[in-house]
Amino acid sequence: MKNLTKSLAVASVAGVIAIASAPVFSAEKIKAVVIDGYPAKAMWVKEFTDFFIPEVDKRLAESGNYEMDWQESYGGAIVKPKGVLEGVKLGLGDIGIVTTIFHNSKLPSQALSAVTPFVAADARAVAKAVDEIAKEFPTMQKEFEKQNQVYLATGVVLDTYQVFSSNEVSSLKDIEGAKVAGAGMNMRYLEGIEGAAGVRGGLTDFYNMLQTGMVESAMLWPEAAKTFKIAEVAPYMLKADLGAVNSKTITVNADYWNKLPEEVQGVLQEVAVAYRDHVASVAMDRAAESRDAYVAAGGTVVEVSADDRAAWANAMPNIAAEWAKGLDEKGEPGSDMLKAYLGKLAEAGFTPTRDWASEL
Repeated sequence: MKNLTKSLAVASVAGVIAIASAPVFSAEKIKAVVIDGYPAKAMWVKEFTDFFIPEVDKRLAESGNYEMDWQESYGGAIVKPKGVLEGVKLGLGDIGIVTTIFHNSKLPSQALSAVTPFVAADARAVAKAVDEIAKEFPTMQKEFEKQNQVYLATGVVLDTYQVFSSNEVSSLKDIEGAKVAGAGMNMRYLEGIEGAAGVRGGLTDFYNMLQTGMVESAMLWPEAAKTFKIAEVAPYMLKADLGAVNSKTITVNADYWNKLPEEVQGVLQEVAVAYRDHVASVAMDRAAESRDAYVAAGGTVVEVSADDRAAWANAMPNIAAEWAKGLDEKGEPGSDMLKAYLGKLAEAGFTPTRDWASEL
């Protein structure tokens, strides 16, 4: 018995030594430079920091094989807001939040929700529908491939565009003849308002454009109006519910992507979709709160009548049909994409003020 006890003690000591001398495996670190030209306070940027990055870290920690070394660069440190697409293309950033509305010529299919106003004032529905179209049709992903990028997911950061004005407004008629700041395709909405003229600008420019009188009005959404203190220079909001629009896409430099382990690629793809839904939910959750904050800051909300909305929509050229036919002529399924997208929104319970696919 004494010898057995001694043998067990020796075995135990040997086991401890073996464990202590076993090699320690550590996670492989992967550097990731994230860029956006907008400041860290912009909602979608803040949520990338607070949601996307921790979620990727959490999922990678489950296997312990890889660990991301995040390096975030926002607010123009590497690129301006319009420069993210080029920055990711050139490898100035590994992952970027591309504001697609600045790149209609390079990313024409990304304008899908922008060419269909007056349909759905719901960020969640639009984000899901556009992202599904991007994955069911190859067109959107091919456009990013030409820019040396891999498409991950669509982002919708606004519940609906509204019109904010420095001058008192009581109806849509008060916007006639006005200069209105906008970005990308939404400036074509003004073709339905007599004498209104679009002036191109970015979200970070709108305050100064309104303050200096360069424009009398601007198209943006309540959360952005709150963040950028628009009530100070445009105390009248015309509630027209132009609709939610996808304006952000998470992309990855293709050269960087091809070097990533499959596990990391998979996690990034999964979290991008989760981020898509998370940001859309944040946008909707903050919509009412932001309108209240706008009013508390001195803003006045004027609701456009249903008749005025219908008149506005029907006075516009059919920019959706133009968009679809333009893609069709390039050999892309523009008409099919438009019909499928509107079908998805109809299934989600949204009835368009105007049937944009009727002229196809």
